[in-house]
Amino acid sequence: MKFYFATNLSYICGKIICMQSAFNQIKDKILSSERGELFFPDDFSSFGSSDAVRSALVRLCQSEVIIRVAQGIYYYPKIDTKWGSGIIPPSIEEVANGIAKRDRVRIMPTGAYVLNMLGLSTQVPANVVFVTDGSPRRVSIGKGKGILFKHTSEMRNFAYQSQMMMLIVTAMREIGEGNITSEQLEIIKTHLKKVSPEQFQNDIQLAPIWVRKTLQNV
Repeated sequence: MKFYFATNLSYICGKIICMQSAFNQIKDKILSSERGELFFPDDFSSFGSSDAVRSALVRLCQSEVIIRVAQGIYYYPKIDTKWGSGIIPPSIEEVANGIAKRDRVRIMPTGAYVLNMLGLSTQVPANVVFVTDGSPRRVSIGKGKGILFKHTSEMRNFAYQSQMMMLIVTAMREIGEGNITSEQLEIIKTHLKKVSPEQFQNDIQLAPIWVRKTLQNV
């Protein structure tokens, strides 16, 4: 009985030491990173078991070193030192790009979110949609909000040289042929100035014919 108790106690003590070591290593890695970085449990797999990593992340959330923005996604928060408003939460796009980087897939924003990004609409969707060449999934962020990844086999979505050009074409397709107002065209014209002539000539070939004609005449 004494031998069993001693062995069991030794096991428990060893586990506590390992978990504390994992906690210290994880905390050090986070604190040495730039604020605004996103982390996933797999980022710390070399520091300990999944239980040790999970326990460390919970403790770091409780001590407000990091923030849990979604299941399995943690954020080392930026702090507003200029205006003193406190924590600056990550944007939807930052979270989506973090997931895409982790999963090694490509994503492209679509729908009402793109219109809002470019100032073509004031509507802010609760659920932001991205098309991806990866697996479809939904990530819940806060109450009633989330990111929806929809799989696409249309690879031309990811062939744009200019991110801005991709957003413009996507936004115009969302609005629809014949529905773009003169005010929206002026906004689009302003955004086009950020696209180099070389990128424009390459990317315009990827757009639908009606979008191509519209952009070539603005």
